[in-house]
Amino acid sequence: MIARLALCAALAATPALAQELSLTLPQGSRQLTERIRALDSYALPTGVHGAEGLPSVLLEGRIEKRTWRISIGSKTTLQVFAPLRDQILEAGYEILLDCPAENCGGFDFRFATEVVPSPDMYVAVRDYRFLSAMRGDEALSLLVSRNPPDAYVQLIQVFPAGSVVLDPIAVEKPAAAAVPLDLAGRLQTRGRVILSGLDFATGSDALGEGPFDTLAELAQLLLRDGGMRLVLVGHTDNIGSLETNIDLSRQRAEAVRARLIEQYDIRPEQLQAQGVGYLAPVASNLTLEGREANRRVEAVQVSP
Repeated sequence: MIARLALCAALAATPALAQELSLTLPQGSRQLTERIRALDSYALPTGVHGAEGLPSVLLEGRIEKRTWRISIGSKTTLQVFAPLRDQILEAGYEILLDCPAENCGGFDFRFATEVVPSPDMYVAVRDYRFLSAMRGDEALSLLVSRNPPDAYVQLIQVFPAGSVVLDPIAVEKPAAAAVPLDLAGRLQTRGRVILSGLDFATGSDALGEGPFDTLAELAQLLLRDGGMRLVLVGHTDNIGSLETNIDLSRQRAEAVRARLIEQYDIRPEQLQAQGVGYLAPVASNLTLEGREANRRVEAVQVSP
């Protein structure tokens, strides 16, 4: 069932400047398409496919669709999806739906939602991840799938009409150069960054063997700037007591601190470790995917 939500500003209103989300993708990324329509509609999925079809809300405004192909080797779909989800959360979006293929509805969900035609987007019906999110009156959806050795990423964004310069026709732009993940830039502009891809067993503070790309990148940053001070902050889902979760989140942050010191020779005085348990979620703890997103360690900058 589709609900209608108009994102059109009043005609007499002064156009506002939309804050576009520019995802940073890993090396080996190639942008395939960019389609922009000044005024169009998009049915944003808000729930999983069920007996009554796909729950969605009909948005109207400026629609921007982009796709990428990424050389990933043996990496999983989640390994590509998780860092992009982190960037969306850090940009202030509230996630409406976050699900893997089997939970979304598999074949039915994939063919009920909008997908850029092949060969510019590929979706394996048993191996994809999807999320939809909103930030104020802006909306987006992210779809990631895999066809080894490549992954495919689709980002659809919706902006209120009048918030950006209108272009009356669809625009096809040449492929852009790949942009490496810029942890330093995200720390500088946001003051914090989620350390994606860390591996902790359920209920354990033991950090997996790795290697972890985000830790290597963070270590390079700390080695280049000996005056930088960071607090590593652990977060959990809401399973269990607050006291237990605060202890676990702090222990996980301490495990990350120890790895940076022991493996990368980071000076101990550059790093602190704290834990806040489930007090600062980035997604709903009512879903498996939300709890997964909430279990994280962040690096918070406290000095240049």
